[in-house]
Amino acid sequence: MLRKLTEIVTRFPKATITMALIATVFFAMQFPKMKIDTDPENMLEQTQADRIFYDKVKKEFGINDLLVVGIVDENGIFNPDTLRRIAKITDDILKIKGVIIEDVVSLRTSDNVTQDAATLVVKRFMEEVPKDQKEIEGLKSAVYGNSFFVDKIISQDGKAASIYIPIEKKDQSYRISKEIETILKKELTSKQKYYLAGLPVAEDTFGHEMFVQMGITAPLAGFFIMILLFLIFRTGIAVIPPMLDAMLSVIWTMGLLIGLGFTVHIMSSMIPIFLMPIALLDDIHILSGFFDRYPSIKDKRKTIIATMKDLYRPMFFTSVTSAVGFGSLALADIPPVRIFGLFVAFGIMAAWLFTNTIVPAIVMLMNEEKLTAFLEKRQKKTSSLDKILKAFGRFSFYRSKAILFASLIILIIGIIGIYQIRINDNPVKWFKPSHKIRIGDDVMNKFFGGTYMAYLVAEGDKEDTIKRPQVLSYIDKLQNHLEDLKIVGKTSSAADIVKRINYVLHDESKAFDVVPKTQAEAGQYLFLFSMTGDPNDLDNFLDYNSQKANIWIQMKGGDNTQMRQVERSSYNFMKDNPPPKDIAIRWSGLTYINKVWQNLMVWGMLKAVLGSFVIVFLLMVLEFRSLRLGIISMLPLSIAIISSYGFVGLAGKDYDMPIAVCSALSLGMAIDFAIHYLQRFKASYREFRDIEAVNTFMAGEPYRAIMGNAIVISLGFLPLITSTLTPYVTVGTFFALLMLFSTLATLILLPAIMRLWGESLFKREVSR
Repeated sequence: MLRKLTEIVTRFPKATITMALIATVFFAMQFPKMKIDTDPENMLEQTQADRIFYDKVKKEFGINDLLVVGIVDENGIFNPDTLRRIAKITDDILKIKGVIIEDVVSLRTSDNVTQDAATLVVKRFMEEVPKDQKEIEGLKSAVYGNSFFVDKIISQDGKAASIYIPIEKKDQSYRISKEIETILKKELTSKQKYYLAGLPVAEDTFGHEMFVQMGITAPLAGFFIMILLFLIFRTGIAVIPPMLDAMLSVIWTMGLLIGLGFTVHIMSSMIPIFLMPIALLDDIHILSGFFDRYPSIKDKRKTIIATMKDLYRPMFFTSVTSAVGFGSLALADIPPVRIFGLFVAFGIMAAWLFTNTIVPAIVMLMNEEKLTAFLEKRQKKTSSLDKILKAFGRFSFYRSKAILFASLIILIIGIIGIYQIRINDNPVKWFKPSHKIRIGDDVMNKFFGGTYMAYLVAEGDKEDTIKRPQVLSYIDKLQNHLEDLKIVGKTSSAADIVKRINYVLHDESKAFDVVPKTQAEAGQYLFLFSMTGDPNDLDNFLDYNSQKANIWIQMKGGDNTQMRQVERSSYNFMKDNPPPKDIAIRWSGLTYINKVWQNLMVWGMLKAVLGSFVIVFLLMVLEFRSLRLGIISMLPLSIAIISSYGFVGLAGKDYDMPIAVCSALSLGMAIDFAIHYLQRFKASYREFRDIEAVNTFMAGEPYRAIMGNAIVISLGFLPLITSTLTPYVTVGTFFALLMLFSTLATLILLPAIMRLWGESLFKREVSR
């Protein structure tokens, strides 16, 4: 069937290319319909339990995603000029569309609870900007006299103030942050510095910069691949077929994704950069074989048909295994990951179609005279690469036992390294350390209680449960336990509010800085606070019926491991100190949600990859019709994966989102070389019937094609390391490493195995 397709394509090359381009126009027409979603929270299914609970918590407690602004003055913020600037900045921020005005927390907007003539007074800390030193000292005394706000809106050393800015929608974070920056630049002098932090602004900024980086790195990778192809084949003619194949594959894949109504998410935005190098793998084998055969056949059509004949099966199975590697992500629990995997799989098979149509069609349109002249000139030269590959072939063949022993040692070291791997991620660390988001995060978490928000929700079985002294006291004890953890900078709850009012109404006696003894008293204090001050201040911590309470936990770090540490510590505390029997306590918040989806992603990908590993193995057994050859074909893949991930573990690199994505890519790609090697070896053995002669042949054109692919794939990803975003850097570096291990395993290990067991493996095949 494929031979007939090649015959048709080579007869009608212009019609073939025209039909492909017409179909491509249809897919390209879908691009204006593109919808972009950069919210990592959407990594979770809408029906996922933790996501449903988080949405419920936000609604019940009026909680919104926060941006945090820090203003630092090394000479101290308690001076008229800096305080005036902070007040003006706050007022201007309140005018930004999308900011929830009533929930902004700052020196300018937050209420202090005091007593005046036995009456509870709730008023803003800085309703008016202090005009003299006396008023400044009064403000300073008021702020530091209320521990609820210390390390929240003011740092312990008085050098920094913060503004917590809740916003209506997370996807407005980037736009609002830019408007805030404009205000800060306008109002602050060189004496003051400003910083922006918070997961929402980090995630939305990443989404924005991600598309900018894709617009830079994808064309850069394409240009780099063009140069590599030119250097490998030493002619511009060879650049056109694979690059057209890659371009059409990307357009078809992204066009189909957009046309079917899927949003372009963080994952799917990476499809072009993943698909481009993969799409041209088989094209290199075709061109390499064609250029080697043409000088002796001297007929384009006959040459391309002869070349394709040897490559139909390996090209089909390499494409299928790569598609299976990515398609396995359909088993993941993360919707964008499933979309990413399925559409990359589609793109790979689209590239296979173009390999069998577009590439031979373009070859047929090459100028015969120029082609002949170029190849005759090329044939007279022996390149340095050819010499290296032949030496490589001899070494791997005649040092077989030593190579097998070394491979075993490498496997053992890799397995040891894998046991050192730590699963961890943090969206803020998706930026390089020099990025302003990372710098802001470091500075803000140094001065304040923490910019990573998580929540502990306590729920009773009836109304007014939270007003009970034993419940409030338990919440207070739980907060004290959490604040003893190094990573937790500050906690806030309704218990703090009740304690503050009790303390103030009893002449600020330390003996009364506790939860009141009766439910009636606690209820009265909460009522007084809500009536005297802003009701919204209480709503964030207590629901309308006082049946649920929300404890705010500010963390100084947002790594998954840090969130797990805090979570585990809280559960251990509750196990040793059980809460009142009618109270249930549960975690939520954005930092917690990030831990949930990243955990699901990592383990989901691992499950998917292990499943597809079995499928690929069965495909190899089917392809070679031999259990032993099926096992041998999986060895380079296994060594490449174990070595690469072992290196990650030994190097101390966290197993994060980008490395998890690479696991699927590695499965599909690392076996390609082994398939081509074994297929060509088997076909050559039928002709030579001598293992040593076959090895000499393999060290020529087949090695060149495999090495060319390895160079293009590994180096083709390297432009990613120029990105300002660490996931792209990780993918570029890790995949280059993976391809290096995969190539070496194929070109060193397989010849060694063939020398020892090749005769027994292929003898029956030849006689049959």
